[in-house]
Amino acid sequence: MSRAAAAAVVVAATLTALAGCGGDDDSARGGGEDSRTGLRIAPGSGSGSPFSRRAPAGPPAVIPGRGSLTAYVSRASVLRSRPGGPVLSRLARQTRFKSPRVLHVVARRGAWLGVLAPELRNGQVGWLDASRNTELFRVPYSVEASLSRRVVTVRRLGRVVVSMPVAIGSPSTPTPRGTFAVTDKLLTENPATNPYGCCILALTGHQPQLSQGWGGGDRLAIHATNSPQTIGEATSKGCLRAASPIMRRLVKQVPLGTPVVFR
Repeated sequence: MSRAAAAAVVVAATLTALAGCGGDDDSARGGGEDSRTGLRIAPGSGSGSPFSRRAPAGPPAVIPGRGSLTAYVSRASVLRSRPGGPVLSRLARQTRFKSPRVLHVVARRGAWLGVLAPELRNGQVGWLDASRNTELFRVPYSVEASLSRRVVTVRRLGRVVVSMPVAIGSPSTPTPRGTFAVTDKLLTENPATNPYGCCILALTGHQPQLSQGWGGGDRLAIHATNSPQTIGEATSKGCLRAASPIMRRLVKQVPLGTPVVFR
């Protein structure tokens, strides 16, 4: 998929596709189960990956240099419990939001890659046969959230480029700790009235402690908000909320596959 094609895709999705991403009162703010919003892939979602050429046959080459190892998968694939083991999940060529399928790599055994994916449980590693239709590259960014301090720090090759306060999950729906990765970079319609604000970094993680009666999904994200007064508070259903100007910058700069750690 070319960068232009990735940027041009438009997808309609329910507002509740991501857990913790509505306002404090979802029914009042339009974040209820039946509410819908337009989400579109942010320009630059294809950056950092060699989308313009076909993946060669055989195990992908080792990529030298700094940054986190990431895999672009150009065809539908399966994830296994171990190299050659039982199938855990089947992956479509694109994410549910129609972004390119870019996976954060946490381990490697020959042609097999241990990766994180939203189709898996928090902390679960799936093994991908990367001998075909897979290209490796490195992403220079990393994201770390201190839940106790309610601060997110973004680094580029180890150097801090952004440090921002965020809202975290409420006591009844706390933000789960763990290592996740960016799967989609999304822009919203009507940011002033949308609980997501302007934009979203969707993650591989899930919220295991959903509110009783919550009818939406369980995906985690870092996103903007139309309720900036909640930033710094423990008030969401699990997602992290940040100021819109910073989120616009991050959605432009942070590549798909970037590792995200919630501590």
